Amino acid sequence: MTTDPSGRHVVRAEGGAVAFTRTFRAGIDDVWAAVTESDRLARWIGFYSGDPLSGHVDFTMNAEGEENMSPTRYDIRRCEPPRVLRVYTADDFGTWDLIIELSEADGVTTLVLSQIVDDPSTIENTGPGWEYYLDRLSAAIGGSDPDVIDFDDYYPSQRDYYLAVGQSVTGDAGSPQP
Repeated sequence: MTTDPSGRHVVRAEGGAVAFTRTFRAGIDDVWAAVTESDRLARWIGFYSGDPLSGHVDFTMNAEGEENMSPTRYDIRRCEPPRVLRVYTADDFGTWDLIIELSEADGVTTLVLSQIVDDPSTIENTGPGWEYYLDRLSAAIGGSDPDVIDFDDYYPSQRDYYLAVGQSVTGDAGSPQP
């Protein structure tokens, strides 16, 4: 399977970001549930424990093998159902300042996931990672099996594309601007 990268460098009020867009033939409430309810998240990326109303949850990835299933605290910085969710954490792999924005028109919901970039050198790995997870989300919402999606179809084949995205974030004038 060959997948085309879709992430692009954007400038947001929060800082430079890499943004990924997916569309779904599903209502906004359904897509919101898929990205905010623990049992729905578990279908494609992970699950959380704790009460989101407390302002944080402990999130555990479940799509990367059992050796990577350590809970990480995510702070909920903004939550405006069913349109905007912003969460933040820092772990051994860097900082994760994530913003999910949803809009709906004519029965189609558009999701834009933006990751605020604190270290452009990580984009070569996180870009393909988000492509992989968002395609798993698409499968889960579409009723197919996310487990048939293989990360090897994303990395290393998308690495060069995301190296160029990382260079555009740093302002390297000699780089392509995906």
